[in-house]
Amino acid sequence: MYKTVIFDLDGLLIDSEVISYQLYYDLLEKYGYHFSIEEYVQNYSGRTSIINMKQILDTYHLPMTLEEGLLFQDEKEKVYLKNVVLKQGAKELLDYLKNNGYQLILATSSIPLRAKSILRLHAIDDYFDNYVFGNEVKNSKPHPEVFIKAAMKAGCDVNDCLVLEDSEAGIEAAYRARIDVICIPDMKKPSNKYIKMTNAVLSSLEDVIEYLKEKELSS
Repeated sequence: MYKTVIFDLDGLLIDSEVISYQLYYDLLEKYGYHFSIEEYVQNYSGRTSIINMKQILDTYHLPMTLEEGLLFQDEKEKVYLKNVVLKQGAKELLDYLKNNGYQLILATSSIPLRAKSILRLHAIDDYFDNYVFGNEVKNSKPHPEVFIKAAMKAGCDVNDCLVLEDSEAGIEAAYRARIDVICIPDMKKPSNKYIKMTNAVLSSLEDVIEYLKEKELSS
């Protein structure tokens, strides 16, 4: 039976992918480009903001530096994040895990201020026992570093941990860390290559409760 559940943040706990899309749409609209949701899902979904901004600037040859692009993104995101919502079943799953003795770790590429502000906004910061933030790791997903550190902070063997992820990069990172992973897809459903790396692909966070109940009964 698992002892620790490791959560991603963006696209998994909060509905932030739509915000990321809107940020890039706003930026490109300033320069006369149309940025479709299909292009975002195909080429940008589930990746870090730095990687995405570099690709946006290179692909569309925008007349700005990476630092200027990230500043635009940060300022816009502060406005949009005020209205960000939790993903379906998030609160129910957090309640279930806490009431049943699981340890909860947040493992995110986000900086501490941003992540904790989001958690406080939705009054879910008290659920988490520990955190791994983007400034604590040298390598972004699909490198396994973030999840290896999360297991270390939990004081658990990787076999006692479960990762919840929405992206292909996150799935691969957990797989490479040798930690079981469940995918709850956001905008982009993982390809078969990544589905084979998961223990399950579920429709919502609520479905994780039933998965864990079955796991508990069989252990």
